[in-house]
Amino acid sequence: MDSEKEKDQLAAKIDEIESQVEKLTIKTTPSIKRVIDQALANRTIVLTIRVNEESNKKLNMLVDAGLFKSRSESAAFLIEEGIRSQAPLFKKITERLEKIDRIREELKNIVTEEIDKAKD
Repeated sequence: MDSEKEKDQLAAKIDEIESQVEKLTIKTTPSIKRVIDQALANRTIVLTIRVNEESNKKLNMLVDAGLFKSRSESAAFLIEEGIRSQAPLFKKITERLEKIDRIREELKNIVTEEIDKAKD
């Protein structure tokens, strides 16, 4: 009899957990949707990419879960999130590229000055 009572108590606890998870999901869905909509709002460039089978499964999971309308949307969201999560790396890359641009401009000025001197 104790075993049946314990099973009933366990089932009641599981039901309560499921109820709490459902409430949390309902509560957080609008904010998740807002983040997704913002990430997808400015998509204007079309890319063609190849992914492996595992990535394809994950993209499909997001569509099947109803978070996105298509694999394209889910991929765009994940790319945006990946870029955001790597912000420090992209900051370093940006700084280096700006430095390269300054050096190129300096070289261009040097060459222009040397050509002008040679003309005189």
